[in-house]
Amino acid sequence: MDAIKKFVKSELSGWKPFDVIWLVFATAVILGLSIYWKDSPVSLWAAVTGVCCVILTGKGKRSSFIFGLVNTILYATVALWAKYYGEVMLNLIYYLPMNFVGLIAWKKYMNDETGEVIKERLSLSKSIVVYAITAVSIVIYGSILKRMGGNLPYVDSMSTVVSVVAQVLSIKRLTEQWVLWIVVDIVTVFMWAVDFMKGGESISTLAMWSIYLINAFIMFIRWYKEAKKNAV
Repeated sequence: MDAIKKFVKSELSGWKPFDVIWLVFATAVILGLSIYWKDSPVSLWAAVTGVCCVILTGKGKRSSFIFGLVNTILYATVALWAKYYGEVMLNLIYYLPMNFVGLIAWKKYMNDETGEVIKERLSLSKSIVVYAITAVSIVIYGSILKRMGGNLPYVDSMSTVVSVVAQVLSIKRLTEQWVLWIVVDIVTVFMWAVDFMKGGESISTLAMWSIYLINAFIMFIRWYKEAKKNAV
């Protein structure tokens, strides 16, 4: 019981006015668009939990992984309806267990004063190696999705592969994750925009990824500054 109280206290600490405003604004946008376009409850809650997850990740809060657990299941369902099989497999086979890993891994590196995880960054040479491996993997996985008859196989592959690498960097508390999340978000916004223009009804999912993109830029700047400070 004491451990739970300590966890909740840590998650509620260190919130600045901008953080609260950004979280409330992002959630309100999702709700407003979903209600206006009469989106499905599954899409709505997938979007809400997803937005909470990425903003809390940016804050360096462990509760991000709890929201992530719920989001992976709901979002996988929405992706299945749209025939984005790469997204389905990514969430159920990879993100779902990795949320448990992240919840445990971050516990060892929390800053008791701020209630946030300690941020770090890669050297330039290691970053180049990571990006090169990612590019080769995109081509290979894209060909597999194409044979399965998936929708936009290589775009789906890019979103999936880069997400896998970014999640690993996230668990390792590395700033470079946000560079990859920006790539993922741009590609995935395109995917869901195509789906929506073809008659899809997941406007909340499109809005969710658009907010992810904005959030990634914000959090890259924040993590870069904090990682640089921690390296001194």
